[in-house]
Amino acid sequence: MPVFVEVALPVPLRQNFSYRVKDEQQTTLQIGLRVKVPFGRQQLVGLITAITNTCNLAPQQIKSVTEVLDDAPLLPDSLYKLTLWAARYYFTSQGQMLSQALPVALRKGLDASPQSIIEYHLTEPGRQLDPSVLKRAPAQKKLFELLLENPLTQDDFTTQALSKSALKALQDKQWIEQRSAVIAHDLSWRHKLRMNESPHKLNKQQAVAVSVLTQQQGFHCTLLEGITGSGKTEVYLTLLETILKQGKQALILVPEIGLTPQTINRFKRRFEVNVAVIHSGLTDNQRLEAWRQARVGEAAIIIGTRSALFTPMAFPGLIILDEEHDSSFKQQEGVRYHARDLAVMRGHLEDIQVVLGSATPSLETLQNAISGRYHHLELSERAGVAQKVKQGIIDITSQPLKAGMSASLINEMRMHLDAGNQVLLFLNRRGFAPALLCHECGHLHECDRCDAFFTVHQGLNEICCHHCGNQYAIPKQCHQCGSTMLMGHGLGTEQLEQELVKLFPQYPVVRIDRDTTRRKGSLEQQLQGIYMGKYKILVGTQMLAKGHHFPDVTLVGLLDVDGALFSADFRAPERFGQLYTQVSGRAGRADKPGKVLLQTHQSDNPILRDLLQRGYGEFARSQLTERQQALLPPAWHMVLIRAEAHLAQDADAFLAQISQLIPQSNELEVIGPIPAPLDRKAGKYRRQLMLQAKNRQQLQTVFEQVLSQIEQLPESKRCRWTIDRDPQDLM
Repeated sequence: MPVFVEVALPVPLRQNFSYRVKDEQQTTLQIGLRVKVPFGRQQLVGLITAITNTCNLAPQQIKSVTEVLDDAPLLPDSLYKLTLWAARYYFTSQGQMLSQALPVALRKGLDASPQSIIEYHLTEPGRQLDPSVLKRAPAQKKLFELLLENPLTQDDFTTQALSKSALKALQDKQWIEQRSAVIAHDLSWRHKLRMNESPHKLNKQQAVAVSVLTQQQGFHCTLLEGITGSGKTEVYLTLLETILKQGKQALILVPEIGLTPQTINRFKRRFEVNVAVIHSGLTDNQRLEAWRQARVGEAAIIIGTRSALFTPMAFPGLIILDEEHDSSFKQQEGVRYHARDLAVMRGHLEDIQVVLGSATPSLETLQNAISGRYHHLELSERAGVAQKVKQGIIDITSQPLKAGMSASLINEMRMHLDAGNQVLLFLNRRGFAPALLCHECGHLHECDRCDAFFTVHQGLNEICCHHCGNQYAIPKQCHQCGSTMLMGHGLGTEQLEQELVKLFPQYPVVRIDRDTTRRKGSLEQQLQGIYMGKYKILVGTQMLAKGHHFPDVTLVGLLDVDGALFSADFRAPERFGQLYTQVSGRAGRADKPGKVLLQTHQSDNPILRDLLQRGYGEFARSQLTERQQALLPPAWHMVLIRAEAHLAQDADAFLAQISQLIPQSNELEVIGPIPAPLDRKAGKYRRQLMLQAKNRQQLQTVFEQVLSQIEQLPESKRCRWTIDRDPQDLM
């Protein structure tokens, strides 16, 4: 009897593929196993989604499975269901969604759970040897000395960057032998939880929050809305203690890699358990190892960025999303999933608690909390002795500025620095200047592939486009008139840093943005320097704004917020409110009073006034009302279809065809095709089409019906197009 399998492959085609299974492979077949199959000219790794006896392809069309890679499914049932649900919800192929859920090493076909590992030991003659024999072969000597202390595994060679050729040389001399060792899993934390420090005393609001959270059984989603510095982490830690004592694991998601060292240290200081870390800064092997530890239950706590959401837990107990409002939880390329929405769905499927924490909740979460779909807990007092921050606006209309700083801001900085405190200046533009201007003819140098200006990076001596990565050396002459009088126009963090060094020579300055933190470990070093008080003036983009706890920062200055108040994106006021609240939350976190100053040309802007007078909580609620009146998310639900092509009319024609396929009504509207706010990027013209519906289910059904017709359109071949469900960024 022939057996066939349906396999989900990581390709953009929204279908699964049939393969024949050879007789000797049939014994271990199960849904969810990885298989290696021929696809075109290459071999791909996919997952089995169905096993059948029949296949409607002609016999000569069917290829056979090359190899079955596992003997048991990699993903537990709940995660398998979650990925299939997500594939449907985000209108993507099952194969692409399933491959998102696996670490890269497993997508390449590596062994998911080796029972034994190879270890390298010194042989008897090796132990008798005097290391000085190897003094002329330093790589061999280093390896030999490490092996004198303890045996090494193959993973040690990758993590410690040891020489493979030195290993071979020592093996040839018969001083090293390899043995295989059985892997043992240490689950002792489940029976006896060891604490490294005693919990802090909670204030009344924290204690109420903890008692509500610890009493909940099964699936519950809770929004923990606490102002910056109100001690949300302490609530997480106390809740975690209860969960770990029940022998269950916890998954904690944070928005940025920059926040992981701080979070990991807090958890390791409190609990003596194995903490697995998963983020994009690790090698494939390190991520696979963390994934394995979580899957067998060895890691009690899993901390990671958005991709860690799919990490299997042997004993699931709790999911926490810290800073749930952050836009980096939404993936912007490939499968555009939102980790927050999938985390809630995962909690539902595994029947465990989900906690969303934020000082500035997103309007989507806020609406769910207000309508009663989520529990809502509030922390409105700063923890410990920290006091509320004083706020002030500096109106800079027609004031002379020095590198973007007004005289009153500079004076205020001097006072705080002389008192021995730290000052943080926030400017959300990296580089030296946002544009290169010719002083004679006024020509601004524009990227030849995008509708955007080149940013000047003086340290790298280049002009670079932040949209497509196009870069050149800084030109000597104007492209328009040949003049040599070229100057940076506008202000970036690099220029601000240079000016501060001149203004305050006695106070060390540190700049934290994507350019200064490229090298591995550099961000940790800089943050360490800030905690140690090595730097007094902190300059940075939004990497500095989130979740960090700097006890000595007493003054925060926001240099240029006007750009954020005017934007083509309807989410701009919400983002600005979150950013302002997060940045100002870095001031006065310990026992020193803090102050926030905001420089603007728009001192009577209603959005700004509303935010400063009533705080983010009230401001967000009035934004919600505005969105409901304008029929925008979260009141209505949105799908955005983007198309890009070398000829603008190709993208327009394709989207126009789609808009005719979709039945419009009072409950469902189609807007577009319209040009994207950044009309041309990397040499392609960009157009978008928006679908909005009052009812989420209706949007799903209508779109699923027309999706196959859209894929058949001849116009779809002339452009690249993507579907973005619940888009977070309309640029």
